[in-house]
Amino acid sequence: MTSRTIKVLLAEDQSMVREALAALLGLEDDIEVVAQVARGDEVLAAARAHDIDVALMDIEMPGATGIEAAAQLHIELPSVKLVILTTFGRPGYLRSAMESGADAFLVKDAPASQLAQAVRKVLAGERVIDPTLAAAALAEGANPLTDREREVLRAAADGSTNAELARTLHLSQGTVRNYLSTAIQKLAVRNRAEAVRIAREKGWL
Repeated sequence: MTSRTIKVLLAEDQSMVREALAALLGLEDDIEVVAQVARGDEVLAAARAHDIDVALMDIEMPGATGIEAAAQLHIELPSVKLVILTTFGRPGYLRSAMESGADAFLVKDAPASQLAQAVRKVLAGERVIDPTLAAAALAEGANPLTDREREVLRAAADGSTNAELARTLHLSQGTVRNYLSTAIQKLAVRNRAEAVRIAREKGWL
């Protein structure tokens, strides 16, 4: 544990949730929320400007996801501890968060005391993972999709045609078709829409 004040950044796009988290953490004698942002692409600049110790980030944010922001922070400011918060207990998210360098992964409805304790623990070098999510991630197994298949599926989520995907991703239409076909087969579904839905539900996109 530490005797000094822990400087925390909160990244959450829903202002009511962000303010509630800030108020709850502010009740702790050794924790101070020094910065708040509503977008994932604002995290790095705010972290640098406020010399933070710990970043608490939601997964679903505009600009960049919490996992993408965590990966960037892990590279640019490796001393900052990373806590990912999520409303969605998706096993794939946990795996992605850990791969991005996250030190903790918790659901948002965890008690405030548990969140504060997680902040202290990660600063002390511990890793904190919601036990229910950890068990689900082990049961689910690894993401079967390659990075390229995930990229193509993610781009296909808005209903783009193969030709449009090919232009956007700088691939041939045949290559796009192959990636989509392989992803559909791996996920044992009938079409790309179902593949996107299943991959999102499992936190694989």
